[in-house]
Amino acid sequence: MATITLPHEPPALNNEEVLRYSRHLIMPEVGMEGQQKLKAARVLCIGTGGLGSPVALYLAAAGVGTLGLVDFDVVDFTNLQRQIIHHTSDVGRPKLDSARERIAAINPFVKVVPFETRLTSENALRIFADFDIIIDGTDNFPTRFLVNDACVLTGKPNVYGSIFRFEGQASVFAAKKEDGPCYRCLYPEPPPPGLVPSCAEGGVLGVLPGLIGIIQATEAIKLVLGTGEPLIGRLLLVDALSMKFRELKLRKNPDCVVCGPHPSVTKLIDYEEFCGLRGQEKPVPNPGVPEISVEELKQKLDAKEDVFILDVREPHEFQICNLNGHLIPLNDLPKRMGELDSSKEIVVHCHKGGRSARAVAFLQQAGFTKAKNLAGGVTAWAERIDPKMPKY
Repeated sequence: MATITLPHEPPALNNEEVLRYSRHLIMPEVGMEGQQKLKAARVLCIGTGGLGSPVALYLAAAGVGTLGLVDFDVVDFTNLQRQIIHHTSDVGRPKLDSARERIAAINPFVKVVPFETRLTSENALRIFADFDIIIDGTDNFPTRFLVNDACVLTGKPNVYGSIFRFEGQASVFAAKKEDGPCYRCLYPEPPPPGLVPSCAEGGVLGVLPGLIGIIQATEAIKLVLGTGEPLIGRLLLVDALSMKFRELKLRKNPDCVVCGPHPSVTKLIDYEEFCGLRGQEKPVPNPGVPEISVEELKQKLDAKEDVFILDVREPHEFQICNLNGHLIPLNDLPKRMGELDSSKEIVVHCHKGGRSARAVAFLQQAGFTKAKNLAGGVTAWAERIDPKMPKY
């Protein structure tokens, strides 16, 4: 069984801690020695969002002595449906501030080490150096590959989790090169840009990150205690809609560029360039697509110009808010072009401009030369034209 060796001397527990952790102490798999290991452990959580929230809360409650938190974002209303470490009163505050307050309220014996910064190739190795376990609570491919490579290069276990809609994954990567595969063994290359939507585009069931995050916290505690069977070499697949758990066996890739016997990745690279992906919740830039601003569209509508508004979102999004346009979901557009008039000016919109940009590129190639993308989508309309329109 793979485990980790803590380089820190296990500290003693005071009487209050003995009482606090008493339900751990009476378990032979934990006991005084195990709880002292937890107190000595230094765990770094990348992100304090959907996954990071339950991870940080449960590790703090369990008595992990030092919790590092990496986050540079502020709390938004859209976070509150799943990011339980933040409250309504925290909207607009740095996530690190509200996370530190909740952790202190749960367990004042936990030392929180905040890093209010974006994790980058320049700072990752320095930040990872002082921690025993890294927990990946990120939601984008560039950072996942960065976390993986930094973990392999520093010899730190990478407790991985990911979520989307009703499904999640969890595993433990790169505990040691001889223990099992790393993230790149499973995903050697990132998906093509724009193929996998973010949670902001595709949604996520609010309780799902709690389910996956608790699995990640459990794996971290097992690694510290040296008990049980960690998810090394195993990928746990969770389908919350059917409430089914499946497991895939993972093997090391002998040709892995980072953890293989002859690695070509021996230092951190530019992961944004490697993945070719947009930043979180931003539309894919498409400089060849003609655009129109929400202000320009408003002027045309006020002037009663003959503008055809095409909405390429999904029907459930249309129900949230709409511009009274004609709804054709993006995937249905190729077979429903007969509903469009190429002689008319067509303004295509979606949530934030990504899908509609792809729709306009497709329409332009099909001969709809007057099609334009509404920059920023209905979100920009709600922010700059109609503040009464719901945002999502």
